[in-house]
Amino acid sequence: MAFQSSSFSGSIPGNTPESIRGLWSDVHDKQPPVTRRSAQGFYNSSNHPGSNFDGAAPSASPPSSFISGDEWWKKKETVPPSAVLWPSLESSFLVGDKLFELQGSSDPNLTEKEYVYIDTPSSRGANGGVPVYVMLPLDSVNQNSTLNRPRAMNASMRALKTAGVEGLMVDVWWGIVEAGEPMAYNWGGYKELIAMAKEHGLKMQMVMSFHQCGGNVGDSCWIPLPQWVREEIDKNPDVVYTDKDGRRNYEYLSLGCDSLPLLQGRSPIEAYSDFMRAFRDEFKDYLGDVIVEIQVGLGPAGELRYPAYPEINNTWQFPGIGEFQCYDKYMLASLRAVAEQAGHPEWGKGGPHDAGQYKQFPEETGFFHENGSWNTPYGEFFLEWYSGILLQHGERILSAAEGIFRGTGCKLSGKVAGIHWHYSTPSHSAELTAGYYNTRTRDGYLPIAQMFGKHGVTLNFTCFEMRDEEQPFNANCSPEGLLRQVTFAARKAGVPLAGENALMRFDECAYNQVVKNSRLMSEHEDDLPDVYELMCSFTFLRMSEQLFQSDNWRRFVQFVREMAERQSRQPWEAKHHALESHMHATQPLVQEAEAAMMQK
Repeated sequence: MAFQSSSFSGSIPGNTPESIRGLWSDVHDKQPPVTRRSAQGFYNSSNHPGSNFDGAAPSASPPSSFISGDEWWKKKETVPPSAVLWPSLESSFLVGDKLFELQGSSDPNLTEKEYVYIDTPSSRGANGGVPVYVMLPLDSVNQNSTLNRPRAMNASMRALKTAGVEGLMVDVWWGIVEAGEPMAYNWGGYKELIAMAKEHGLKMQMVMSFHQCGGNVGDSCWIPLPQWVREEIDKNPDVVYTDKDGRRNYEYLSLGCDSLPLLQGRSPIEAYSDFMRAFRDEFKDYLGDVIVEIQVGLGPAGELRYPAYPEINNTWQFPGIGEFQCYDKYMLASLRAVAEQAGHPEWGKGGPHDAGQYKQFPEETGFFHENGSWNTPYGEFFLEWYSGILLQHGERILSAAEGIFRGTGCKLSGKVAGIHWHYSTPSHSAELTAGYYNTRTRDGYLPIAQMFGKHGVTLNFTCFEMRDEEQPFNANCSPEGLLRQVTFAARKAGVPLAGENALMRFDECAYNQVVKNSRLMSEHEDDLPDVYELMCSFTFLRMSEQLFQSDNWRRFVQFVREMAERQSRQPWEAKHHALESHMHATQPLVQEAEAAMMQK
């Protein structure tokens, strides 16, 4: 799930499960992906709101069950069951913890490759490492589109700059900027924020946030969709996602109406495009210089997924499987049409009848258990359709963004959710309900990475600080296995990968795990390592008063230095001395930032 600036993925610590050791095939044909930079970035060269049943859109005030905190948490592929559906672009087969590539034969020669962590130099970062960004608070710009707590923001930027931080990430909320009426944009607070960042020599990652803030873990404030959009939802509740019991989810507009002119004559895609175009025109003097990345919101919490696990009103609890979100009239019409075209009109009446409920486990359902109907012709048909139209949704928005920001010098990125619970089960149920058709026999992330690569978009993923052994045993989690799979999918597609932590943590264990994951490499049989640059950047969740507390700040500064150096040969004593000198010299500045952040 994600709590974000753009959202994050994570899990709930618990009992220690048996660690999962991943053995993966060499999906790169022993060659690192070839990429080139362009004005758009890198190109391959070859929760939700209310659970009411009446369809009324929520008010601008948060629900009584609103939860605040800071965030967390999502896989494999085969030949489609019907040519009518969207074909998989690559075949693979997973046996236990080994991923093998199919060689176009029913009896392939299976080869395996173990991936290990090694230190290697990188071409990115100040000293050949990974640049670190810091996410700003979700409410950095308030509902009036003015900068919140400018004194605290200014002091914090000064402190972060001394730590070697590359820049900041901030959500640009649709519900704030275009709140009152269509195409009337108020960028006031963001202008002040970007000017302040430029003054301090910091870069900016700007998130085009077309979702509601509130209803996900870590959503510490309430920012609904624009008022004029909520009025349209009141008139036509099918504009938002709906589950099998008729519960409406107001966090993000349903992809079923992407191209329908239901927003006062504009379609959602047109509204998102107009917003991004207005942003480009307003901040053209900063693009490519101060604003170096545009992260395009693609769904709930900004992630390319369905709102399958809404926490609001206690609808879902970790580690439940979630539910399919395909019961608004527009998505049902799509399903009906595809089923009829496939010659099975009976498959077009709705989602699987035996898929269970939000809080259940896969073995408690007929659809998701080990020998369930997810692995039947009907299951394959439904999951191809459900995941396929999600890919089409991402394609529409990213295609529009690519055209709008082409030539500005800004890199584009998109977010994929880290749904790591039930990853170790055959069906990967939680990923399936979220729209990732990833199972033990199918790679669901390669098609996503290839779609990102088509538009030169960086794949942003989370879970970088998480370890399998920290997760509850009964949840069948494997954030490490999931991260490996997504990493290798991005490499195979030639797509740059950016990282985030899922939970706000300041301990050395979490920092060490991020550093380790930033150096995930493959090793050939001849012991000659393939050199891959895993992360083009890392964004830390999140700036807060805790970050500036003495011990937390010391560990954070050391982490930023380790990410920047990558393969520093400097003796430990020299590193320690340099860190202590830095801490002493900047102590007044950091104390000022902490004090300013504590003032509400």
